[in-house]
Amino acid sequence: MPAIAVDSLYKVFGKGAKNAVAQLKRGVPRADLAAKNVTAAVIDHNWSIEPGETFVVMGLSGSGKSTLIRMLNGLIKPTAGTIRIGDVELGSLSSRELRRLRREKISMVFQHFALLPHRTVVENVAFGLEIKGVDKTERLERAREAVELAGLAGHEYKLPAQLSGGMKQRVGLARALAADTEILLMDEAFSALDPLIRQEMQDQLLDLQSKLGKTIVFITHDLNEAMRIGDRIAICDGEVKQLGTAEEILMHPADDYVAEFTADVDRSRVLTAEAVMEPCGTQDTSALRRIEPDVPVNELYQPVLDSKAPLLVVDDNADPLGVVTPRSIIKSLAFEPETAADGEEERQPA
Repeated sequence: MPAIAVDSLYKVFGKGAKNAVAQLKRGVPRADLAAKNVTAAVIDHNWSIEPGETFVVMGLSGSGKSTLIRMLNGLIKPTAGTIRIGDVELGSLSSRELRRLRREKISMVFQHFALLPHRTVVENVAFGLEIKGVDKTERLERAREAVELAGLAGHEYKLPAQLSGGMKQRVGLARALAADTEILLMDEAFSALDPLIRQEMQDQLLDLQSKLGKTIVFITHDLNEAMRIGDRIAICDGEVKQLGTAEEILMHPADDYVAEFTADVDRSRVLTAEAVMEPCGTQDTSALRRIEPDVPVNELYQPVLDSKAPLLVVDDNADPLGVVTPRSIIKSLAFEPETAADGEEERQPA
């Protein structure tokens, strides 16, 4: 069963929202509604997220991504469509049941830290548990465990004013971890950080996810960040323009809108050995150096040169999948992706 599933989901702001949904379903452009002071923030989303998946929603300002994440925990009601958390449909819940679901199933990490200035790190992390009525001894124990997981060991008794921006964001992450919910909703969580600290927080999140296996919905406007941490990415502009893995989006953008997003991505950091490998053919591969399919291309340059021979990509059973050569790396990095629209044009009869 999916951890989260949305079906025919719409959110429209302004007068006549229900009528606007009907117009959108008939194909009326979003811009036409905007001219009437009606904002179509989320348009016909249909997707599901598996337990333990990191699902990234990526888009520019005004693309509806923050509206979407607020619908996922019931802060905003959809204009149309359904949202299911496990086997529970949010629209069927009373206010009391919705609050309970938030407490037990969902935690949020925001861009702004919202720390209590006169409480220590561990007290800030324990605050959510205090609101839930958890016994003091238990909540402090859980808070200390979360502080350590978030990389804040040694800073437990510092006040927020004594922390850097990155450390404050770690406190926010630790607070969500202490709640021990199945789902983490992260709304532009690292956007306020400088690039180096932001990368450290991405590393921290990837490390935590490998240990804890949470279901994560991560909102960002940064495609490099999306491609680094997401198992799948939904590129949105009201509607979902494309949903897929980083490699699928990079190699096969759905349209020109998506292609523009991917134009400046460092392909060598996103593409993996499996994405750039060539067939083994009939060559003898027994003496070739073996590598795993998920090794990034930027880590293959030197091994290929040092080996002076192809690298053999193997699966978990050590069975050959293909070979990586200097030619295959160069070809993939110089590749001009063909959008779905391009392919349709080529198939049109003369």
